[in-house]
Amino acid sequence: MTDAGQPTLRLYPSADTLFADLSDMIAGRLTKGIAERGAASLVTSGGSTPGALYDLLSAEHIDWSRVSVTASDERWVPQGTDGSNEKLVRDRLLVNRAASASYVGLRTAADTPVAAEAETHDRIAALPRPFDVTLVGMGPDSHTASLYPHAQGLERALDLGRDALTAAVTPLEAVGSNQRLSLTLKALLDSRLIVILIRGEDKLAVYREALAGSDVLAAPVRALLHQASTPVEVWWAP
Repeated sequence: MTDAGQPTLRLYPSADTLFADLSDMIAGRLTKGIAERGAASLVTSGGSTPGALYDLLSAEHIDWSRVSVTASDERWVPQGTDGSNEKLVRDRLLVNRAASASYVGLRTAADTPVAAEAETHDRIAALPRPFDVTLVGMGPDSHTASLYPHAQGLERALDLGRDALTAAVTPLEAVGSNQRLSLTLKALLDSRLIVILIRGEDKLAVYREALAGSDVLAAPVRALLHQASTPVEVWWAP
């Protein structure tokens, strides 16, 4: 963060260069966490953008056996199916050298995300925290993790007065399998660094609009952008 409390915006001319630098940065922070505390933790993002980053990160020379990995959020779909953030991480990150890392999933045997809140809270509470790096994305509607604008459960998830580390969130247009479980704002901010990874001119415009406004329920990413407790870096490439 700058002295003014603004997020740091890192603009790259190409995605390849961004992913290479971001992989090195994350590996360095995990290595530092292991050296200083004996263990490190990484929160990962789903979606289409971070796959190439995970390919690079999986080959980094660090002691992955001391790294715990979880997700910022999860769709309530069966494990191992398309659309699962856990599947993306297992297929693209937890391979090669990173195969020895421990993965702590947000999907449980519960029928609904609401029924899984207590169990997943305990899972996240057992991880090394603050997280060394929390990686999230941002949608064209300014959602981040599964904190969607005006979603059912959003206010609970954003409430820093609650101790909960996970919360069920249902976007307004979602039904059935589109129910989601997200790390709460309290959990996301319990990080040494938050990285928001975005690509494309449209996303850059959405970021700048979110930064300029103040309505968190309309643009939940503002909950990360407009706070001074945790450093935030926005990494962008075309």
